[in-house]
Amino acid sequence: MAQKLWEKSVQVNQEIERFTVGHDREMDLYLAKHDILGSMAHITMLESIGLLKTEELKSLLAELKRIYALAERNEFIIEEGVEDVHSQVELMLTRKLGDIGKKIHSGRSRNDQVLVDLKLFTRTQIKEIAEEVEELFHVLIAQSERYKEVLMPGYTHLQIAMPSSFGLWFGAYAESLVDDMLFLQAAFKMCNRNPLGSAAGYGSSFPLDRTMTTRLLGFDSMNYNVVYAQMGRGKMERNVAFALATLAGTLAKLAYDACLFNSQNFGFIKLPDECTTGSSIMPHKKNPDVFELIRAKCNKIQSLPQQIMMIANNLPSGYFRDLQIIKEVFLPAFQELKDCLLMTTYIVNRIQVNEHILDDDKYSLIFSVEEVNRLAREGMPFRDAYKKVGLDIEAGRFTPSKQVHHTHEGSIGNLCNERISELMQLVIDGFNFVQIEQAERNLLGRE
Repeated sequence: MAQKLWEKSVQVNQEIERFTVGHDREMDLYLAKHDILGSMAHITMLESIGLLKTEELKSLLAELKRIYALAERNEFIIEEGVEDVHSQVELMLTRKLGDIGKKIHSGRSRNDQVLVDLKLFTRTQIKEIAEEVEELFHVLIAQSERYKEVLMPGYTHLQIAMPSSFGLWFGAYAESLVDDMLFLQAAFKMCNRNPLGSAAGYGSSFPLDRTMTTRLLGFDSMNYNVVYAQMGRGKMERNVAFALATLAGTLAKLAYDACLFNSQNFGFIKLPDECTTGSSIMPHKKNPDVFELIRAKCNKIQSLPQQIMMIANNLPSGYFRDLQIIKEVFLPAFQELKDCLLMTTYIVNRIQVNEHILDDDKYSLIFSVEEVNRLAREGMPFRDAYKKVGLDIEAGRFTPSKQVHHTHEGSIGNLCNERISELMQLVIDGFNFVQIEQAERNLLGRE
């Protein structure tokens, strides 16, 4: 059995070990590539301050690149008896290079190792989420433009209210994603600060060059105060979880609309047949299971910030093992949200729209406000016009005109989709993912 990085002469009880390690070995597989990148930056810095020889650095970097390639191919494993990803990487280096492999931990603690791993992992996942959101955004805008002339009922209290359009419906979710991305960008900027060099939360007596590792890893800046760097564990995950939950809220609402509008009682849209499932007893059924699952998964993601807060809220400053449990709910959440985004984009791009909804007279009353406004434009006081139309409806004398003339910004006749798209592009440009990509390529020698 491999020795723990912290183990000395006394071996821990096996049941205690099983309990304390928990699911960490499984969770750390998410972090493998990022742990290796962090080590590459750290040892490059160690060589610059004289704690590694140039030849030692070359040997270590070459081996770390080989291990990174294993992780890229999903062939990296954490062996039985090895506690975590940090221990596994160091073990592999020591097997290949001997005592040189033991030098990579100088000036580090597993605390700041996992901090930097989590930040590198999270910023990569945020980038992938942002790309999926951008894809869905463009599909929503395209559908908004395609169906901007097709009217549908708008609802308040689930009662028919006023005329809406598919241009408005699709476009509303597109603009919602802009705000969600702004929230995601704020979480990304808080994440993209370097904790490496904070060690166990109190720094190091080695003359570490934290500015150098910040540059090598493509961080915007560092977490300057070493105590705060450690205090940021749990806080970063919570902030990002709130951003994920905000996106999930938009998807859950869209999924609910789609399920409702696809039902025969509404009949506003038709989902693609290949995206629905059947019943084991009712041969006519075409169930919107995909959107129902998106709704459920996204509602689960919306509980993520609360789960993280319940684990971390009552902890004082300093490191505590409680924080390990956050990984179990946090790390898998990204893939779940990416799956939901992918499925939503696929189906929204293929939705068929009913272009004759308002031919049905049961929707006639949604045009009552149009009539009130027409009378007001002709000079009748608004309150009098409102009362006249209301009395006509009660007496059965109301005959609607189904022509809609909305011209103000953001209305049926003026969707402002170009401006919404400009807003989204500004947010996307603000992430500056290029800096990160270049830094990682440089570390890996992939110019």
